Amino acid sequence: MAHSEGPDSGREIVQRGLYFEEFEEGARYAHRPGRTVTEADNVLFSALTMNTQALHLDAAYSATQPFGQRLMNSMWTLATMVGASVTQLTQSTLVAQLGLSDIAFPHPLFAGDTLYTETTIESKRLSSSRPGQGLVTMRHTGRNQDGTVVATATRVALMWCADAHADRPAPPVDRPVPEPVDRPVPEPVDRPVPDADGPVPEPVEGLVPDADGPVPEPVEGSS
Repeated sequence: MAHSEGPDSGREIVQRGLYFEEFEEGARYAHRPGRTVTEADNVLFSALTMNTQALHLDAAYSATQPFGQRLMNSMWTLATMVGASVTQLTQSTLVAQLGLSDIAFPHPLFAGDTLYTETTIESKRLSSSRPGQGLVTMRHTGRNQDGTVVATATRVALMWCADAHADRPAPPVDRPVPEPVDRPVPEPVDRPVPDADGPVPEPVEGLVPDADGPVPEPVEGSS
């Protein structure tokens, strides 16, 4: 947690992850709460990522396959497993995620299961090219409610060192809002409306031929 002086009380405590110095090699972090999987998660995530795999969307088809029901989209499982670790480990202390490797899904996850995630810190070292930052290698493990491993992944994250992050300028606060431009509203044009009950205007001579009148002589040379 980050501490700062609050305006009305002694301290303000801001929720954050861990700085590079605070990671302990070999430490295991259990992330809570777990995340119960729903059918809506599966359908929405698959649709958003344009994944039309029938094993995620088609219940009738999936019932004829080896697992007998729809499988949770494994990319949702991976994303949720990493996401579950953010609050405890990397919230506002991460510079960048550098890579994921050794990803495996040894057991399927189904709608109604609950995903629990834990992270073990495998190694850490200071960056040789980016002062004030360090690389942390972490191993994520996802289990269902029975303790069965459903997903694993190794992740390398570039993390801030505490002093370097504290020395960065704070983002600007209370930016002035530009005054709205006072544009004059144009006056409506007063166009006369024809009187429906008024007299019918006389036709203009020569514009509308008279059906009962004489047929005009053809113009010489026009045919």
